[in-house]
Amino acid sequence: MDRGIDDLISSRKLLKVSVAKSMALGLSIEESGYRLNEISRRLPSLEVSIRPIRAQRESLAAVSGHIDRAVVPATAVLKVFDAIHGLEKSLSDPQSDLSGYLAVLKRLEEAMKFLGDNCGMAIQWLGDIIEYLGDHMVADELFISGLKKTILHLRELESVEEKGFLDGGLLEASLGRLENEFRRLLTENGVRYPMPPSSPGNQHQACISQSPLPVGVILKLQAILGRLIPNKRLEKCVSIYIEVRSSNVRASLQALNLDYLEISSSEFNTVASIEVYISQWGKHLEFAVKHLFETEFKLCNDVFERMGLDVWKGCFSKIVAQAGFLAFLQFGKTVTEGKKDPVKLLKLLDIFASLNNLRLDFNRLFNGCDEIRNLTRDLIERVIKGASEIFWELLVQVELQRHTEPPEDCSVPRVVYFITDYCNKLLGEDYRPILIQVLGIESSWRGKSFHEKVLIVEILKLVKAIQRNLETWSGMYPGDAVAPYVFLMNNHRHLHRSVKETRLGGILGEGWLREQEQCGDYYLSAFLRESWGKLPSLLSREGLILFSGGRTAARSLVKRRLKAFNEAFDETCERQAKWVIGDKEVREATCRCITQAVVPVYRSYMQNYGALVEQEGSKYFKYTAQALENVLSSLFNPKLKTRSACSNGRTKKVN
Repeated sequence: MDRGIDDLISSRKLLKVSVAKSMALGLSIEESGYRLNEISRRLPSLEVSIRPIRAQRESLAAVSGHIDRAVVPATAVLKVFDAIHGLEKSLSDPQSDLSGYLAVLKRLEEAMKFLGDNCGMAIQWLGDIIEYLGDHMVADELFISGLKKTILHLRELESVEEKGFLDGGLLEASLGRLENEFRRLLTENGVRYPMPPSSPGNQHQACISQSPLPVGVILKLQAILGRLIPNKRLEKCVSIYIEVRSSNVRASLQALNLDYLEISSSEFNTVASIEVYISQWGKHLEFAVKHLFETEFKLCNDVFERMGLDVWKGCFSKIVAQAGFLAFLQFGKTVTEGKKDPVKLLKLLDIFASLNNLRLDFNRLFNGCDEIRNLTRDLIERVIKGASEIFWELLVQVELQRHTEPPEDCSVPRVVYFITDYCNKLLGEDYRPILIQVLGIESSWRGKSFHEKVLIVEILKLVKAIQRNLETWSGMYPGDAVAPYVFLMNNHRHLHRSVKETRLGGILGEGWLREQEQCGDYYLSAFLRESWGKLPSLLSREGLILFSGGRTAARSLVKRRLKAFNEAFDETCERQAKWVIGDKEVREATCRCITQAVVPVYRSYMQNYGALVEQEGSKYFKYTAQALENVLSSLFNPKLKTRSACSNGRTKKVN
């Protein structure tokens, strides 16, 4: 019985297990039903998806290898494209980390090169496999047609964009930021250069200019160029460089107030009116060449030439032109176009000296600047021809002056002042070497030789022409026998004093100088004799020995003689009040001679006989001896020329 119970319990357990399995199977069948229903529901769309491929299993197995070979390159291209966009955040600002920016940019370029080299191949392989599928009828014709259109579109994009936007424009934008950084470095490190103070010790010395940019900045510029140039951005870099650096030089020049460079030939009548500008021109030109453009020349070389680029000379040429350097040459040309004037010769020599002192700098700096070289050559030719024409016409101009009227005031004619001073300047150390060089060049153009002796001969001709003019002018004082003496004394004294102890005086010689001095003395003596020397004779003492009862007769005689003296003195003063002796020392010496000839005689006469007429007032006792001396000492003074010398101090007191 116990055994039966055990069997029953075992059967019950087995039955329970079977029921559980049945229930689990039922649930599984129910779930499978759901799945079958879902598969049944999805079968239509799946059928549509696989419909283009209707080939047998064997055909699909044969084409799978071809598909893999086409898909692998395309997959690699897509992975590189994804990597490119991963670099975008690192290419936002080159200023903060230029070296890092350039390193990332280089990686971008390498990726772009990979895309450029492989995109076409991937498209070609995809196109080939599509053609293969179509040829072997592995897929539906409509499906193949759609794929072909897609491939055609990809090829068109690749051809039209020339691989420039394979990265979505990231490389172009990154290069643009690099160009902006190139501009920023140039702009923020540019400074205006002030003109250094001139001093005799540093004139005409070569300047060794330091680079205007720190070495670190130059290295950054070169590093930027190293990335921009392979991407065909050299022209843009050069354009930026020229724009910024020419603007910097232009600002330095504008600070010098160079408005005078724009003056036209119609805006001035004589060179004297712009003489001060010509002097400034030479200093400003030297500053521009030796400092500003020397600096730019060196910087262009540092930035571009060290990279093996031969564009730096053309770059420098454009900076020079855009900075306004041509205005310097145009101003010089304007000076040469003015009318011929002896003063212009000196100014042309100044211009030539400035250009000649900068000749080596011009040849070195502007060797590649054809326009500047041509304009400079033209300017030098104009200066040499203009200066030579004026010099060779000087003698004719002096001789033409011979037919003009001499000064009414018997002073030294302006042409005499001018020629003596002019010849001294031409023979001085400042102008003589330049003039000899200029005349030598001009003579060589005419196939003739020139040496210093020719210059000396021409200068001596000018002096002799002046002397002949003086002889002619001295005869142009009709009705006045005394004026020619004053005129000749004035001029011979001037010739002697103006060339004494000068190079011109050394050429003329001691004999010539002594002759001028003697002529001055001779004409002074003749002037005194024919003019003031006659007055003392009017104060004769003859008949004035006083005897008892002869006082009235003596008074009458003194009155007549004093009246004659006063009239002669006033008349002589009045006539000579308009005459001028410009040289103070000569004027004072002449007045002393007149005073010594007249005043002592007058003083003695008045001391002896003045009492006879003292009661008559100023009618006869018109001047004291001191007043007479004051009048005579004020003669021939240019400042007192318009006043009557005889208006000075009458007095009633006998001195």
